[in-house]
Amino acid sequence: MIFITAKFQVLPEHADQWPEISGEFTRATRAEPGCLWFDWSRSVDDPSEYVLVEAFRDDEAGAAHVQSAHFRAAQEKLPRHLARTPRVVNATIDQDDWSELGEMAVE
Repeated sequence: MIFITAKFQVLPEHADQWPEISGEFTRATRAEPGCLWFDWSRSVDDPSEYVLVEAFRDDEAGAAHVQSAHFRAAQEKLPRHLARTPRVVNATIDQDDWSELGEMAVE
């Protein structure tokens, strides 16, 4: 799968509305057949920072995502709400779901 984590530094005046601002893009991406997950979290240290954890089935699904109409719409809409260009880690890994964290196993 393609595993991506991106940090979005949202302008402070837009931070509380970010889930709504990015909502259409989020819903459309989650509906893609190759999307495994697409989840936002807000930093507990910086309320203007959101972290996106996303995964796509394979290279084909990732390509379909970045070529989609909703991705192009997000490229037009989202940057005006950001304080800086998002930072990203992108890796291809040999699995298709989350693994358990054995060091913290719950009995």
